Parts: sequence; C-alpha cells; structure tokens
Amino acid sequence: MYEDFYNFRAKPFQLSPDPRFFFNSRGHKRALSYLRYGLRQGEGFIIITGNVGTGKTTLVTALFKALEHENVVAAQVVTTNLQADELVKVVAIAFGLDTEQVSKAILLHNLETFLRTCAMEGKRVLLVVDEAQGLPKKSIEELRMLSNFHYQGRALLQTFMLGQREFRTTMRSEGFEQLRQRVIAAYHLKPLDELETKGYVIHRLKTAGWEDNPTLDERIFNAIYDFTDGVPRRINTLCDRLFLYGALEELTHLDLNDLRSVTLDIMEEHGATTQEILCMERGDEGADLAIFGKEGGDGNGGGSQDSGSQDSAEALRRQEEERKAIERQNSARQDDKRLSAMEASVASLATAMREELSLLRQALMAQADKEPDDDKEPDDDK
Repeated sequence: MYEDFYNFRAKPFQLSPDPRFFFNSRGHKRALSYLRYGLRQGEGFIIITGNVGTGKTTLVTALFKALEHENVVAAQVVTTNLQADELVKVVAIAFGLDTEQVSKAILLHNLETFLRTCAMEGKRVLLVVDEAQGLPKKSIEELRMLSNFHYQGRALLQTFMLGQREFRTTMRSEGFEQLRQRVIAAYHLKPLDELETKGYVIHRLKTAGWEDNPTLDERIFNAIYDFTDGVPRRINTLCDRLFLYGALEELTHLDLNDLRSVTLDIMEEHGATTQEILCMERGDEGADLAIFGKEGGDGNGGGSQDSGSQDSAEALRRQEEERKAIERQNSARQDDKRLSAMEASVASLATAMREELSLLRQALMAQADKEPDDDKEPDDDK
C-alpha cells in the first residue's frame, strides 16, 4: 500500500529474504567471506550462528544468488527437530531424489550415486542446513556421516549449517569432537550497530526506489536502533509499520513523533506494561525499549493482555518476566561493550610492550658497544 503512495518500485521492508536488498554490513560481509572461502575449499563444514532475525537466511539467499552462474549444485533444508532417518529423506528430496518406498540403505546409495555423478560432471555439491539448533544429536551425526562420501580423493558433499546462538553450545558439547574437527570456519552474526542501522534503512529504501519522499528526520535512525537493538528483522517490522503510518496519514516527512506513535502501537500489541507505555508517551530517556526482544516476541506476537480477565498475580508475574528479559538484554549489551573495551586494552598494552622492548633492545646494544672500551688493558708506558 505505502509503496504506491511513495512511488516505490518494491516493498523495501518485506520480511521474506530478497537478495536484491542484501546489506553488506561488517558482520555480514565477514560471514559471506567465510562461506565463499568454504566453497573454495570444497569440503568440511561452515557454521554460521546468530540470534533470531540477524539475517542468517538472507545471507544464504545472497550466496545462492551469487552461485547462479557457477558450477555448484546447491540445496537448502530447514530443519525442525528432524530425526536422523527423516533428515536423510529431506536432504534427498532437496536434491530431487525419489524417496517413496525406499529404505534408508537404498536412499544413502542413491545419494552417493547422485554425488558421484555431479563430481564426474565437474560440479560441486553444497547442502545448507537452516535452523540447525533444533536437530537432535543423532541427526547431526548423520550429517557428518554424509560428509564421508568421497570420489578420487575429494569430498563429494560440503555442508553449511545455520543456527541460533544455542547451536554454538551444542557444537561444544561432548560427543561432537569428530564433527568439530571437520569445521573449517565458524562465525557468529551480531546485530547492526547504530551507523549500520542507518545504512541498512537507507540501502533498502534506495533499492526500492526512494527519492527523498518522504524525507526523514536525521534523529529517527538512532531511535530505530534503540527500539530494535539493530536486529534486521525487527528493523524491517518497525520501518514497515512506520511507512504504512506515513501513507495513511499522507505524510511527506517522518519525524520522531511519527515513530513514537508507531512504537506505542507495537508496545501495546506486544503486551508492554502501563508504566513502559507511559514512559514512551512522555519520551523519557531509556524508554525506547526493544519490545521485540522479549521472550516469545520476535515479531510473532507477544501475547496481548486479556480483556480484564487476568488476575493481579498473573499480571505481576508477567511484569517480572518482562523486567528480567530486559535485564538480560541489557546485560548482554554490557558484556559486548566490556569485551570490546578489554580487546582494545589488550591491543594497547601489546603495543606499549613492543615499544618498551624496542627501547630496551636499543639500550642493550648501546651498552654492548661501550663494553670493549671499558675492558681495555691499561697502557704499561704510563
């Protein structure tokens, strides 16, 4: 709707991945480099993790787009707690193989035959497993076994695994040593920072044909970051609502008041407390809460309040859960900041130590040059 009002060529903030709108942030650029590096290696596993909505699937969509003109057969499967035998079937279906009334042994044989045929034709085969954090241990082990297929000394299948943060813990757990040895690269996607959030919004708007209609208050970008924590999916949801609001109100300029109206609606829909909403209405500092970040509230609805039927004890419990969720989120932010500060301190200390060692080395060399004169035998004639 609003794309017609603002004369956009496409909807700039749709939730479904579209490689045209891929934003090459610092983190996404590095993750994509790891994926391309893995492709050149032609074997092993690449692990990409990240919290919900950070752009893992969009990353793979961009990779697949880049592979269209390369000799690579790629397939993607989205797993939701699949058992080992089910996973093998899903993989076979993704590569176009028949699985009806076929035993697992025959299915594995057909998979190996397919992979060998691709290799003989000079093609590489790539399997992308999305939502890997839901896989049971035996299913992950089944993926490792598929990587055992070889032909003339080269691996026939390469696997990229995408998962949420908890998949990192899974990979570190006992029993995955053999799989860890086959991981050639791993990367954890983080949300965008403030500058990247602005760049992301502008990039998507320009890709959709935006020509400064509507014009945007410069302060709006920091407010978008504060409300979404720089998570791309949350940014898309918020901006989609903002531009819809602008079209309904027939606005040619969007400012902080317009954004506040939209965020108030979202907070109410996601069950924000009365105190949070009042703070937002007053514009209190720190009131731009990342309401999407609450438990169960990543754009899928946060459980709005019943119409007066909820008792006071339940309301208090819910408010306490919300408070703890926000505290956990703030704590994670502080941990990231402390880690960055620590890394900077270590780098600074290392530089200072190198300088001190250099000065010490110069002093020792100067002292060594003086020593022959000090040890010279006294002249007997004197």
